[in-house]
Amino acid sequence: MTQLEVPGHDIVGIRAANPGWFTLGGTNSWIVGRGQAWLVDPGPALDDHLDALWAEILRRGGLGGIALTHDHADHAEAAAAIRARYPKAPITAARGDVDVRLGDGDTVGPFDVVATPGHAPDHLAFVSGGVALVGDAVLGEGSVFIAPDPGALVAYLDGLRRLKQRRLEVLCPGHGPLVRDPAAKLDEYISHRLDREQRLVSALEHGKRSVGDLLDEAWSEVPAALRPAATVTLAAHLNKLADEGRLPAGVERPHLYL
Repeated sequence: MTQLEVPGHDIVGIRAANPGWFTLGGTNSWIVGRGQAWLVDPGPALDDHLDALWAEILRRGGLGGIALTHDHADHAEAAAAIRARYPKAPITAARGDVDVRLGDGDTVGPFDVVATPGHAPDHLAFVSGGVALVGDAVLGEGSVFIAPDPGALVAYLDGLRRLKQRRLEVLCPGHGPLVRDPAAKLDEYISHRLDREQRLVSALEHGKRSVGDLLDEAWSEVPAALRPAATVTLAAHLNKLADEGRLPAGVERPHLYL
């Protein structure tokens, strides 16, 4: 079981053994503080992962609560098992069958809550001192897909900019290694999305209209295994252009997201 230490902060990450194209080396669960530690993103309900979480929570003196950055299964599935072991620890998140509903600007446990929708409409980041636990808003390597919810891409960019204003020391992502230069990574993520948009606009200006042609032009480097995720993000970019009155007529939209 891989552990990730956050130097200078009483935070440890425990990586689940669920590697893949979307999870990279596996999902990172983060345990913050001690006495009444908080668990951010319990991860998948794998026996060895649960055993590692329980051992670390016990070592730290118990569990004060569970915070979910979003409700995707690779981040939230184990919450029920953890709660069964620690029934007094509330589950906190932006939606779902939880004990405490959270929104932007709230505080819970040791965290300030920052809404970071985009990858999912319920996505939150949790900030404690100079550390932000960012789920799938920012990965330790690579980029994330953006879901085509109303206003998702604009909201995502706004969330990244608001995280940057926090002058953070380190990001603890849901997948991949620690991000030790948050400002540079957040700038990279913002630039990546804007560059992708410009490539898409250029393709449209050159008469490309089909989903396949737009992906070939604007996501040309994406491997085949990630093409479905790129299609989801394409839908989010097309929605943004349409909302801004910049989408030409006759553009094919990914059919699952009409």
